[in-house]
Amino acid sequence: MIRAVFFVRAGTVCGFSLTGHADRAPSGKDIVCAAVSSAAYMTVNTITEVCRCPADIRQDEQAGQMTVRIAPDKAASCRDILQGFYLHMQGLAEQYPRHIQTEYTEV
Repeated sequence: MIRAVFFVRAGTVCGFSLTGHADRAPSGKDIVCAAVSSAAYMTVNTITEVCRCPADIRQDEQAGQMTVRIAPDKAASCRDILQGFYLHMQGLAEQYPRHIQTEYTEV
């Protein structure tokens, strides 16, 4: 199962962590993993390359992990992007409830 945890500080989403694998299909053929990966990379690229917000990004593709933390003074300018990613992940979790779980956590 993919677990998506969204970090919230003072009411503003300031990052996320993705862990696990959907295990819906064999590696390379899993549409759930592909959808999550694509959305996550688009989110990160928009934050860092389009909005030019500094972010601490850590990933381990083999372990199925990606963690993104936005600098506290820049989190507000990335709020809409991160909220959009959360809504996308919620929609995927509704379609594939046995493969994706989403949650917020205060940091």
